[in-house]
Amino acid sequence: MERLFRMAEIGATKNGGVCRLALSEEDRIARDLFTEWAKELGCAVHFDNMGNQFASKAGYDPGAPSLLIGSHLDSQPTGGKYDGVLGVLAGLEVIARLREENINHKHSIDVVNWTNEEGSRFAPAMIGSGVFAGVFDAEYAYSQIDSDGNFFKEELSRIGYLGKSHDKRKYRACFELHIEQGPVLESEKKQIGIVTGVQGIRWYHITIRGQEAHAGPTPMEMRSDPVRKLHTIIADLYSLADKYQPASRLTIGSIKTDPGSINTVPGSVTLSLDIRQPDNNTLQLIHEEIENICTHKYKDTELEPIWHSPSVPFHKDCIEAIENAADTLQVPYKKMFSGAGHDAVCMSRIAPTGMIFIPCKDGISHNEAEYASPDDIEAGISVLYEAVKSIIK
Repeated sequence: MERLFRMAEIGATKNGGVCRLALSEEDRIARDLFTEWAKELGCAVHFDNMGNQFASKAGYDPGAPSLLIGSHLDSQPTGGKYDGVLGVLAGLEVIARLREENINHKHSIDVVNWTNEEGSRFAPAMIGSGVFAGVFDAEYAYSQIDSDGNFFKEELSRIGYLGKSHDKRKYRACFELHIEQGPVLESEKKQIGIVTGVQGIRWYHITIRGQEAHAGPTPMEMRSDPVRKLHTIIADLYSLADKYQPASRLTIGSIKTDPGSINTVPGSVTLSLDIRQPDNNTLQLIHEEIENICTHKYKDTELEPIWHSPSVPFHKDCIEAIENAADTLQVPYKKMFSGAGHDAVCMSRIAPTGMIFIPCKDGISHNEAEYASPDDIEAGISVLYEAVKSIIK
């Protein structure tokens, strides 16, 4: 908890949250602090060509594949203290307890801080783990630009975390501890969520074209105003989400007019669209209907797909290890699907992977009010510790 609250001072906001955007100065300071703590625990620390940081505790068999624990240190612009950070610091706590108990283990342990998980500064999300797992290539990641025109690679170099090579190591298993980001565990009075998989996600930009005109002299009936078309398209999109209930989610997170002047009829309106569904076939059907809405039903509308992360199941061995740990500790748990994307999604493509959730108050996350209790944090780390021990010996 001391580490967690110390990390929360970096990029602290006035309402008790954090703003620690990927590759910002605050991100650099957080990375440096992670390195300091890891070295105090006797770990060797390095970072790869994406700035992914790895703190390693060696096992007695150098030929055995390592075990990975971790998450991310970057945040949303008005993020909370726990999202991502908890998973990284939990890895350090596991190493600290192994040292305290003088446990000799076969498999080495890597604690990782993945670069740009949030995607709030550089889209898409999970770029660091995505390149590591082969979802994206490095040049694609390097070419991403933030809203101020800064390139990902240049910012990675500026903060001193552009490594020289891609890490090629193999993993016996990967674990990520995270707040749930929803109200289910709290409402059902469960301390642990054993995550069986993560639902599929698709991101889009939708642009509605019109024609710029002066707000004063242009009669209403002679305008080509894209804002007037906006509400009908939004209504169709939300109707589509209602059609595929109860599991589907649809979010329009941003709407921007161009040129954005108070006395100019906009030439275009661009909105973001986030859709989520645990079943890949249903996600594809929703995608096809969105294409139909944007390319056939409405003229002067463009659909730009910008990210697709299919629904993925987690590995049965990791799920079993977490379940056995919760049973051993007699901690109440629930098996569940994750509604949010995580770095574990990328890692599941190349290694056995599992996730542990703990409750967050009122299901609030990506918010300065984000909160997880010390008791639930202790339970989550204890379950993680037992699951790790069962695999590394």
